[in-house]
Amino acid sequence: MKEIINVQVGQCGNQIGAKFWEYISEEHGLQTDGTYKGDNGSQLERITSYYKEMEGRKYVPRAILVDLDPESINYVRSTQYGKLFDPENAVSGESGAGNNWSRGYYEQGAEIVDKVLSVIRREAEAADSLEGFQLIHSLGGGTGSGLGSLLISKLREEYSDKTLSTCSIIPSAKVSDTVVEPYNAILSMPHLMDNCDENFCIDNEAIFDICQYNLKLENRVTYGDLNHLASLALSGITTFQRFKGNLKTDIRKLNTAGSPRLHFFMTSFAPVYGKGIIDCQAFSISDLTQQVLDAKNIMTCNHNQGKFLSSAIIYRGQQTEKKDAEQIISVENEDPSEMIESLPKSTNTDVCDIPSRGLKTSATFIANSTAIQEPLKRISKQFAGLFRRKAFLHWYTMEESEFTDAENKVNDLISEFQQYEKVHSA
Repeated sequence: MKEIINVQVGQCGNQIGAKFWEYISEEHGLQTDGTYKGDNGSQLERITSYYKEMEGRKYVPRAILVDLDPESINYVRSTQYGKLFDPENAVSGESGAGNNWSRGYYEQGAEIVDKVLSVIRREAEAADSLEGFQLIHSLGGGTGSGLGSLLISKLREEYSDKTLSTCSIIPSAKVSDTVVEPYNAILSMPHLMDNCDENFCIDNEAIFDICQYNLKLENRVTYGDLNHLASLALSGITTFQRFKGNLKTDIRKLNTAGSPRLHFFMTSFAPVYGKGIIDCQAFSISDLTQQVLDAKNIMTCNHNQGKFLSSAIIYRGQQTEKKDAEQIISVENEDPSEMIESLPKSTNTDVCDIPSRGLKTSATFIANSTAIQEPLKRISKQFAGLFRRKAFLHWYTMEESEFTDAENKVNDLISEFQQYEKVHSA
């Protein structure tokens, strides 16, 4: 069994991480104390990819909880599934990063990074056949961005032959009024570009709009609502690392663009439902496909603004059949008028009979698309607006060249997406 170690960093990373573990624990039939009370043997077939089996057949998440402020880790421990986590796998500092990338990377973060790596090594040594790491963080906060970047670089250096993926939350002014978030995001991007195999990007702007318009929450959107949607997507993305499948949807194969840097993926989940709501109706493969490919349900950006490089759809639930999934994609590729004209004919599909938490049927869409440049351009423009005025630079105590280098790398990435788009539009 190939094991994945999950590292959740900062307040956002730990809040999404807490929900992610709650949702997948329910999918695997685990109770809040880690004991199995499920009703399907498939729930246990690959459970050790994300959990360690302990005495008394209790399962403990392969998770490392990291924050510069102990508050978010205390929050995780107070949640319904908080007792699942190994208390020795939590590492915190004494004060937060104050939304400052430099503090997370060079200062407070650097003070605890060796302790974090020591815990990670212990987890890695306990694995029989480690596949790699999954890191959950925000690109806007100081700890998630700064310490997250530092950990990503250290993990790549020490575990060069292991996979390294992230669930990275892109900041938005619709959600947060922290003015330096564009600095933090752009400073993080080179570390993601150079060190990661896959970056699953969730844009706070997109999921805020989903909450506001699709879920009709209007002005009542909370971080809990946003974290719920991000956790749904992440549970879907990790389906075939946790459950048996044909692995036709091996996510590592989605980076087919011919460039090692184009590994920033968009995602969506269907049906979209609000936190606290369970037992939604069963949807057909056709309905799920329509929903998951609807631009209003994409959690990253509008896919109509770019070209697809590769894509996959994962269907879940006992009422889903693989042959039906393949037929739907085949038919829609022949007559794409009702769906997406540019959806690749090579779109991979797979089916898992274990349903998503609280649902009868669901689908997750993952795509490598040039449309990802849109949120990157938004953040880059905001960064430039601050940097040209040298606004708040004194908070960072860094050389200006570090900002310039990061900005140039992100703009080069955007140009690479644009060039790929031109070639495939010709």
